[in-house]
Amino acid sequence: MKTSTKVIDILSKREVEIIKLITQEFSNEDIAAHLAISKRTVETHRKNIFKKTKVKSIVGLVMLAIKSKLVS
Repeated sequence: MKTSTKVIDILSKREVEIIKLITQEFSNEDIAAHLAISKRTVETHRKNIFKKTKVKSIVGLVMLAIKSKLVS
């Protein structure tokens, strides 16, 4: 991802919501229950988040979320 591209611009609102829950240590099952969606849908969102942001791990995703001010 280019540094000039903002994370918020390439992710859907749902994906941003899921990132915020991931940074709060929610499991896929917890996220699914919290958002009233299936675990499989959460897994698909996570896969799409990783593709769009080009991060390789949860740690990378959390670091990106902090740098992008999605979480503090």
